[in-house]
Amino acid sequence: MADIDLMVEDDELEEQVDKYLLFELGAEEYCIDIARITAIEELPQITAIPDMPNFVKGVINLRGKVIPAVDLRLRFGMEAREYDDRTCIVIVSLGESTVGFIVDNVSEVHEIKKEDIGSPPSFKNLSGKEQYIAGLAKRGDEVKIILNVNKIISNEDKAIIDFETKQSSKE
Repeated sequence: MADIDLMVEDDELEEQVDKYLLFELGAEEYCIDIARITAIEELPQITAIPDMPNFVKGVINLRGKVIPAVDLRLRFGMEAREYDDRTCIVIVSLGESTVGFIVDNVSEVHEIKKEDIGSPPSFKNLSGKEQYIAGLAKRGDEVKIILNVNKIISNEDKAIIDFETKQSSKE
């Protein structure tokens, strides 16, 4: 799989409205707003960092920038699986931070109109924390889960990850 660079010029931002990257984790397809994605890469070598949450696999060096690598399967409580040639890392901007989400497979970029997106379910996960779901998109007979990337990493986890990546960048 070739690297896909999603950096865009200002005049191309209008074209990104209502566009979502669809990717797979197991049998489910999830979506992330394409405006939050800076790149999609083949899974590079990951350097493990000790004493991290189990879903933080370590850090990667992406064009000289150290970025935490988060396995979304593990983050969502799914069974781990061995990485293969279809496994990708989706580089996402979280405001001042950048994180890489490891996914099983990237499917496509798809337009989903606002009127086709329903509110997220009003339940909490088993830990009582807010869900990562921003909405549910109707696409034909299927429903796709749109993720809120800001809620995938809790503020507590984000502080740990940011600290560790800043430490490893200094060395």
